[in-house]
Amino acid sequence: MNGELLIVLEHLEREKGIQREVLINAIESSLLSASRKRLGKSDNVSIKIDPETAEVHVYEELAVVKKIIDPANEIDLKKAKDIDKNAAVGSIVKREITPENFGRIAAQTAKQVIIQKIREAEREIVYGEFKDRIGDITNGIIRRVERGNIVVDLGRTEAVVPYKEQSPNDDYRTGYRMHFYIVDVKTSSRGPEVILSRTHPGLVKCLFELEVPEINEGTVEIKAIAREPGYRTKIAVESKLEKVDSVGACVGLRGERVKTIVQELNGEKIDIVRYNSNISLFVENALSPAKIKAIDLNEPAKSMHILVQPDQFSLAIGKKGQNARLTSKLLGWRIDIKKISDIKDALTEKPVTFDAIAGIPEKIFKLFIENGYNNLNQLEKLCAEDLLALKGVGEKSAAKYLSAVNDFLTKEKSKTKLDSIIAETSKELKNM
Repeated sequence: MNGELLIVLEHLEREKGIQREVLINAIESSLLSASRKRLGKSDNVSIKIDPETAEVHVYEELAVVKKIIDPANEIDLKKAKDIDKNAAVGSIVKREITPENFGRIAAQTAKQVIIQKIREAEREIVYGEFKDRIGDITNGIIRRVERGNIVVDLGRTEAVVPYKEQSPNDDYRTGYRMHFYIVDVKTSSRGPEVILSRTHPGLVKCLFELEVPEINEGTVEIKAIAREPGYRTKIAVESKLEKVDSVGACVGLRGERVKTIVQELNGEKIDIVRYNSNISLFVENALSPAKIKAIDLNEPAKSMHILVQPDQFSLAIGKKGQNARLTSKLLGWRIDIKKISDIKDALTEKPVTFDAIAGIPEKIFKLFIENGYNNLNQLEKLCAEDLLALKGVGEKSAAKYLSAVNDFLTKEKSKTKLDSIIAETSKELKNM
C-alpha cells in the first residue's frame, strides 16, 4: 500500500497540481476518525503519515505523571522514559498503538480521500477557468433537457442554459453544437455551475468580434447593442479610421460576414447602424430607411418627440413597434414617434378657455365659442371681418381683439419646439 500511495501522491502532485502535503493532511484527518472508532479512544489519538515512505502510524498522547489516576490518558515516569528518555513529569509522550491490519483501513480511507480531493481540485480548476471568462463566448454540444433547462457539454464540464436565456428562434436538438454567452459561474455542492445564454446582447457582440477582424483589432468599435432575441438586433458601430467604413466592415463582401452571424442566430435580423455623437443624426441612422421630418429633444429627461410623414410612420415604428423599441434601447433615450397629421388633429382639437386670452371680455369670448372659434386652429383663421360680423363688435374693438388673439397664438406656439415645427410645416398640413 505504501508504494502505491507514494506513486499516487506523486502523480496527483504532478498532473493535477494537488500538493502532497494537502493530500497527506486530508488522509490523516480521515484516518483519525476511523482509528478513534476502532480503538474506542477520542481526544488523545493522532495519526502520522511519513511523506517519504507513506507509512501510517497511530499514536496515543499520554501525560507523564507521578501517580496514574486516568490510565487512558496518563503514564508514569518510568514507562515514559522507555518511550522518550527526555520525558519528565508534566510533559506529553506519544506511544505508538498502530493496530494490526490497519494498512487495509488506511488504503480504503486514502482512496476515498484522494477521489474526493481530485474532484475538488477539478472543480476549482473549472471554476477558476470559467469565472475568468464571464462575458465571453464559448461553444458546446447540447446533451439533454432538464426541467426546461438546456444542459450543454463544454468538454471539461457541463453548463446550463436556463429557460429565460433561451432564444425562441433556436432549435435545441441533442448533439447540436452552438455558441453561447457565459453569463455567470456559481459554486454549488455538486461543483461549479456555468450559466449560459442565447438571448444576451453580449452574444451578438462576441459573434461580431469573431467574424469581423476590424472589430477584433479595435479599428471598428461597437458602441451599443439593442436586441429582441430571435427577432431583431440593432448594433451601432463607429470607425476610428476615416478610410474604414464601419458598416461595410461589419456587413462584409456581399454581406457574407453578417450572413454568418444571422445563420448562427437562426435567422434573427440584424440592423447595423452608423454611430454618431450627435443624437439627432444618430436617431436618423437608427430609424433608417424611415425619413424623419423633425425632432424635438429634451436632453435633461433624455426623451425626444419625432415627427414623420404619414407614409413613413409604419416604417419608423416597425412591426408591433419593434423598430421604435430597439431604437430607444440603442440610444438610451425615450422616443415618441407621431405622424404630422396626428399633430394637426391634436392642434385642431385643443380647446381654448376664456381666461387664456388676455383682453377679451367674457361676453365676447362667448360669441367666439358660439361661432366656432373655440380651438387653436379656428383662432388661427380668425380675421377682422369675422370679428366685425359678431354682435356688438366695432372696428376699434375688432382690431383690439384680433391683436389679443394673435399675441395668444404667438405665446402658445413658442411654448414647445413642436409648435414651432408645426408652424414651419403649415403649408404641408394645409395640403393634406
